[in-house]
Parts: sequence; C-alpha cells; structure tokens
Amino acid sequence: MAGSNIKVGIVGGTGYTGVELLRLLAQHPQAELVAITSRKEAGMPVAELFPSLRGKLDLAFSDPSQAGLGQCQVVFFATPNAVAMEQAASLLDQGVKVVDLSADFRIKDVPDWERWYNAKHAAPGLVAEAVYGLPELQREAIRGARLIANPGCYPTAVQLGFMPLLEAGVVDTQSLIADAKSGVSGAGRKAEVNILFAEAGDNFHAYGIPGHRHLPEIRQGLAGMAGQAVGLTFVPHLTPMIRGIHATLYARITKEADFQALFEQRYANEPFVDVLPPGSHPETRSVRAANVCRIAVHRPQGGSTLVICSVIDNLVKGAAGQAIQNMNLMFGLPEQSGLQQLAVLP
Repeated sequence: MAGSNIKVGIVGGTGYTGVELLRLLAQHPQAELVAITSRKEAGMPVAELFPSLRGKLDLAFSDPSQAGLGQCQVVFFATPNAVAMEQAASLLDQGVKVVDLSADFRIKDVPDWERWYNAKHAAPGLVAEAVYGLPELQREAIRGARLIANPGCYPTAVQLGFMPLLEAGVVDTQSLIADAKSGVSGAGRKAEVNILFAEAGDNFHAYGIPGHRHLPEIRQGLAGMAGQAVGLTFVPHLTPMIRGIHATLYARITKEADFQALFEQRYANEPFVDVLPPGSHPETRSVRAANVCRIAVHRPQGGSTLVICSVIDNLVKGAAGQAIQNMNLMFGLPEQSGLQQLAVLP
C-alpha cells in the first residue's frame, strides 16, 4: 500500500473532530479525500463552513446516500454514538476499512455498552472483531485490522499515564485515581447551555462523578494491562479552554522501582509519547494541535503515592490524530506520516 494515495471518506465532517480530520488529512502526503458526508450541509463547499481550509480542500459535503463511500479504501466515522454500528458492516463487506471515532466498538462487553449508552447495539458481531486503536498498546493488531475502535480522549490520556505501572505490576490496581480536566471542545460542536461562553468561561467544575461513559472503556483497558479487574475512581472536569486534556493520576506503590526509568524505557520508541525530565509539569498548550502525549512522573516527598501527569490535545491524540495514526498503521505507511505538526504556542 505504501507509495500510492489512499482514498479517504469521512462520515460526519461538520463537527470539531471532523474538521480536525480534514485539517490533518489535507496535509497528509498519501491521503486523498474523496467524500465528506453531511445531510444538513449537503452541497455546501467544505471551505465555506470551515474557512481555515480555503485553498486546501475543494470538496463539498455530500448526502450519505450519494457519497460513494464504497469507493473509498478507508472511512472515518466522526459521528455521534450509535451511527457507525448501523453502517460499518456494509462498508466492510465492500472491502473498505473503517475507523470509528465514536464509542460504538470500544467496549467488548456488549450488554455493558448497552447499559452505558442506553441503546441496543446494532452490530454486536463486529465488536469482537474491532481492534482498540491505542497504537502504544495494540500496534501489531492494528496493522492487520479492518475495523478500528478509536479510543476516547480521556481514555487515551489516562491509559498512557498508567500503562507502564500496570504492565510492570508495581502499583495497587484496586485504588487507582484519575482526576482529569478537559477543554470545552470535548463536548462537541453543538448548542448546549452548559458550554455557552458565558457559562463555561471563567468557570470550573466536575461532572459525571457517579459515572461517565468513558469509565468502562478506561477500566477495560487498564484491566487488560494489569491482567485483572482494576478499581478506578475517575472524575472528569470541564475547564474554560477550547482544547486540551490534563489527567492527574494517582497510584499507590506496591513494589519499588526506578519509576522515571520505567516510563522512559516503556515509551523510548514511541513517536507520539514524550516522557518529560524529572520534576516537570506538562501543560496542555505544549501539545495543542499536535498528536503528542506528554507525561511527567512524580513521587511527592518520596512517599507511597505516585502522581503521573498526562496531557494531550483532545481533538488530536485524543481523536483525529490518533485515528490517522491508526490509518497509517493499517496501510503500511510510516506511523508519523501527516502527523508531524508542532504544538501551537502561545
């Protein structure tokens, strides 16, 4: 596959994740965007809705029924939950690879998914086949996959932060804590009172404490790393910024190790994970618009608790960038292809 352009389609190209896919794919040296669907915006030039793409993308949005998605080699679903599960099977049957950025195929326990998402799953048979698209964990499986369940934004930051500790078996798996903060774009491009500027600006609050939909996804991933069920307290917060996730993770030490070296060695060959020097405090702006997770390891006062700070851009490594990273692996391209943008500062 390397050496020829990949014909790409996007279902649901009008949201924040959709336009982030468009921004990154328009710069990808081996991706050719051939279809972007939107029932509401059908016929409208993409650059009219998103002026940032003027001169870089000449496509117009098309109605899904007329988009010719079956002619694509890969289709990204940047849609609300419960859309991809209705349409993925038809595309797979036509030989199209699918990367789903929603939660439809992430949770392997279908009844558990149905409880959390309050819907009947339309394609339970595909859930078992879908590969969870966290490259740092599943790289080889992703290479051979035809259906990718792209991880959520919080789950990406939290799992990358805990992974070296759980794989090494050096912390208590029953008392993990993930205290995470997200920018407002994580809620999607929609009109809701709680994400209006006058509501979210100059404000800060936790939400979803009784149970957030990303909790079962995170627990599933951490359990796979630990080889057993984990006890996790996950508390998300909404912050008055547009992009970014900062996950502050707490784990109780059960076995002594050089924890800084543990992280450095685990991620030594990972192009998109940056383990910072001891004593660092990663900032969300250090990853803004880049497909990078930056991690810092702390052991306050030499005590029994590790504090791991993990930051990502929720729209890039937390969504669209990671999806393209998966596409690169699926098609035998260099993993960093189209994803070498530097973070935007200030």
